[in-house]
Amino acid sequence: MADLSPLEIAYCVAVMLLAYGLRGSTGFGGALGMPLLALVLPIKVLVPVWTLLGFSSSVAFLWRDRRHIDLRAVVVFMPWCAVGIAVGLYYFKFLDERALARGLGIVVLLYAVQALVGVMRAAAMPLWARRVIEPVAGTLSGLVGTMFGSMGSVFFAMYLDARGAAKDVFRATTSAMLLLLCIVRGVGYYAVGEFTRDSWLMFAAAFPLMLLAIYVGDRIQVGLSEQAFRKLICGMLFACSIPLLFK
Repeated sequence: MADLSPLEIAYCVAVMLLAYGLRGSTGFGGALGMPLLALVLPIKVLVPVWTLLGFSSSVAFLWRDRRHIDLRAVVVFMPWCAVGIAVGLYYFKFLDERALARGLGIVVLLYAVQALVGVMRAAAMPLWARRVIEPVAGTLSGLVGTMFGSMGSVFFAMYLDARGAAKDVFRATTSAMLLLLCIVRGVGYYAVGEFTRDSWLMFAAAFPLMLLAIYVGDRIQVGLSEQAFRKLICGMLFACSIPLLFK
């Protein structure tokens, strides 16, 4: 933390305001901050902090949308997610910074490409894929979310889309799954000693920024259409994945 230059600190503040401002106004965008911040901050410190921020923001959103949660979908999905978390904790503990950065870059790149293709043309999911999506998406959401601090929600979306969840149910259930994922991941990080002094200091600095960004974002009407917005996010994710691959 003390090694950051004033320019890097300003960059981190801007990323926090952008990521959670977008989430406050559109319900999407929080995951954008993790790969952008990983360009200047140590992933080993950043991932536990992002878990705490994800927990806090999910609580705020669920207070409004809790009536629409599909509890059955959550109960069925989370055991597979727990398996992925256990595997992710093992690799997070033993992989070095460079390997984690490159792994995050690969995950972000693949997600950006997949999401962009989905925006361009909506393809129906094959029947065989719907039958295996539950264990696969559950395990991968826990694994990817634990190792890289974000992108686990991609697999929540795949699972709920396969179930044909309505818009309100989709949003509320995703927030509930993220909340539970953050709780389990947080306990795991604590058990393996990943919540360091730097992690708590970074969270204390980021928490007010997150609240401010969500508050402002919730009151701003975004002018872009949903499709144009998602194209923009995909492009930004694609761009930030490249330097991570070579960090």
